Amino acid sequence: MTDEIRIPFAALVAIIRNTLTNLGVPGSIAEVEAQIMAEADLLGVPSHGIRMLPGLALGIREGRANPKPHVTVRRERAATCLLDGDNGPGRYVSAQAMQHAIERAKQFGVGICLATRVTHWGRAHAYADRAARAGCVGICTTNAIPNMLAYGSAQPLLGNNPLAIGVPNDDHDPIVLDMAMSQAAVGKVGTFLREGKSVPAGWGLDANGAPTSDPAAILSSGKVLPLGDHKGAGLALMMELLTGALAGAWLSFEIGERDHTGLDPDTSKFFLALDVAAFTEPARFAQRVAALRAFLRNAEPGLGITFPGERGWEAREKNLRAGVPLHRDIVAQLEAAGIRLN
Repeated sequence: MTDEIRIPFAALVAIIRNTLTNLGVPGSIAEVEAQIMAEADLLGVPSHGIRMLPGLALGIREGRANPKPHVTVRRERAATCLLDGDNGPGRYVSAQAMQHAIERAKQFGVGICLATRVTHWGRAHAYADRAARAGCVGICTTNAIPNMLAYGSAQPLLGNNPLAIGVPNDDHDPIVLDMAMSQAAVGKVGTFLREGKSVPAGWGLDANGAPTSDPAAILSSGKVLPLGDHKGAGLALMMELLTGALAGAWLSFEIGERDHTGLDPDTSKFFLALDVAAFTEPARFAQRVAALRAFLRNAEPGLGITFPGERGWEAREKNLRAGVPLHRDIVAQLEAAGIRLN
């Protein structure tokens, strides 16, 4: 028996959208949420795709996520704003927040939106990519429940607070870096477990605090390691200050005390857009990006360079033709939550 099924992308979007509208989410919000959620599966990142739908659906049913958020600007100056997401679906709210940043960048050269009271946004890549496609450099980060060891701790102290940076790439898809501050995102450890793979050394520890290549042991212990030891922990700390602290909102440990499900209500997210045209001619910027790409591609014979985000664009083309792959374990989880794929 195959480990996966394939489903057309449009059908995957429709399943997510219909599930959400049946829960009372307005169609315009459900459509954005569905597109961004399904996009993760399309680009080959199943840890942040439809696998997360049951958690969002349960959060809506239990009142931890608001199906009809009243998203409002609480504070603003010319190039900045503070957005209250009302704990609505996090992908929708995050897309709105990055759009606020882009619009300000087009007027002032730089735009920043700090969004608070936001549920899980899925994949940071989605928002940096949207800024890049609008001709801006996009940067975004978030805080999260504590899910990463830090400073030699025995228990998770910090969220792995991901960072994404998107850069326009002329007539190519944007160059988008999306990285957690842990050596690997928790969802990626789960992907390795589903696929029956051992994880590389340094991803996490077992319940006894010993290094392990067993993804099940890492998920059970919760002992995920920061990338670069003190460097990843330091970056996670700074992302916390850029989000929860700067918004005057909840910090990671406080979010975890209130809700440890992974839905991440009451998190804060930082969105920055830099309009390329405010700094140099877009054509000149495109030439500089192309020059660096060409240099790295040809720097050494046989050297294979994969730029950030490139694997996802390649997966997209394949999956649009063949259908988006869903692991049978994810299918079973969806069906157990009453979500049918037929």
